[in-house]
Amino acid sequence: QLQASGGGLVQAGGSLRLSCAASGRTVSNSVMAWFRQTPGRDREFVGAITWSGGSTYFADSVTGRFAIFRDSANNMLYLQMNSLKPEDTAVYYCAADQAMRRTYIKSDYFRRGLYEYWGQGTLVTVSS
Repeated sequence: QLQASGGGLVQAGGSLRLSCAASGRTVSNSVMAWFRQTPGRDREFVGAITWSGGSTYFADSVTGRFAIFRDSANNMLYLQMNSLKPEDTAVYYCAADQAMRRTYIKSDYFRRGLYEYWGQGTLVTVSS
């Protein structure tokens, strides 16, 4: 089970850190990711971290502004968002691959279908 939190209202240019608490699985054993969704649009990939933690991948729209990291001791996943823009406004979801310790080609990490487990979402609103 995944539970995302940390969303809120922030001004453009500001920062926010989202958290994802995992229960029943270990964040360091699976590919973990963040997606986001706005009304009327498909859920889109934001970023992912490999099971080993050795690599992270990001959508072009957030590269250089967002970072993903884990706290294995507390079984938490984080999304650090800096230099936020109004277009980052969305509901953000954390997700996990069901498989453990599996490595994929780069393009696979961007696919929504890779992830079987989803948190409930947390709303981020960036004001201009």
